[in-house]
Amino acid sequence: HVQLVESGGGSVQAGGSLRLSCAASGYAYSSNCLSWFRQAPGKEREGVASIYTGDSSTWYSDSVKGRFTISQDSAKNIVSLQMNGLKSDDTATYYCAAGGQRLSLLPSSFDYWGQGTQVTVS
Repeated sequence: HVQLVESGGGSVQAGGSLRLSCAASGYAYSSNCLSWFRQAPGKEREGVASIYTGDSSTWYSDSVKGRFTISQDSAKNIVSLQMNGLKSDDTATYYCAAGGQRLSLLPSSFDYWGQGTQVTVS
């Protein structure tokens, strides 16, 4: 039974920081891709950051490059998203996705999804 449990969302002022975490279980964590997506009301789901657990290679969307950092704790099967310099445009529900075979920011590349955590930037 695959589980992805996100945590760390909340409300922050513009320019502030938040750290999201995704605890993964129930599938082969190693040599796999996990990504963070976000979805604002009335907008399509957008991929923001991706990490390949085999070598920790990463990929970011242009909208967050230089502000967000994705990382992993492979001993605990946790993928984190450090978000700095937050803007109002970053307000969305953030989702962790797993099961991708390669770095990707496309929702169709992933088999498993978390329940989401809300990030609000004012």
